[in-house]
Amino acid sequence: MEYLIQYGVFLAKVITLVVAMIVIIIAIVAASSRQKKSGSKGSIKITRLNDHVEDMRDELLHAVLDDDALKAKEKQDKLKAKAELKEKKALRKKQKNTDVEEPAKKKRDFVLNFDGDIAANAVSSLREEITSILSLADSEDEVILRLESPGGMVHAYGLASSQLERIKKKQIPLTICVDKVAASGGYMMACLADKIVAAPFAILGSIGVILQA
Repeated sequence: MEYLIQYGVFLAKVITLVVAMIVIIIAIVAASSRQKKSGSKGSIKITRLNDHVEDMRDELLHAVLDDDALKAKEKQDKLKAKAELKEKKALRKKQKNTDVEEPAKKKRDFVLNFDGDIAANAVSSLREEITSILSLADSEDEVILRLESPGGMVHAYGLASSQLERIKKKQIPLTICVDKVAASGGYMMACLADKIVAAPFAILGSIGVILQA
């Protein structure tokens, strides 16, 4: 009987220790989570579309070319890349020795996505993305927004439109592409574009504000 009592006391101590450790771990995780939420405003994901297209092209070439043709193509690409590198080195060397003007900066296209709901919740990420772009883009670049929205709250889409207005104020060309629909608030956003590119049967337009509480 005494043995069982001692075993029970030991078991109670073990359970108490385990519970205490679990509580400590939960507290640490909760504190870490709060710190992350307060100290970080999130991040953006950047994809180089050129690399994506080149990867798809390479996959297609591997599918349609035989081994000999593929080797010849790879050899040709290597020679072309080598020649371009040699040309760039020669140009840099020439620029050091003379007052030759630097070549014109290559245009950059920044592609964004906006999939709008009734509250335009995507405006939070759109704001951060535009802020990042405006930190380095200039009037020689272009912003392309892929827009899909049936519209929604006036104030929410007013905020979304004001984010696009920031691009206009920097005199950066803005193109908006619509595959399916840009209605109501989505149409208001589209009206800020320098150029609108729409699919043949896409719906663009608005009948105005019906109700705003």
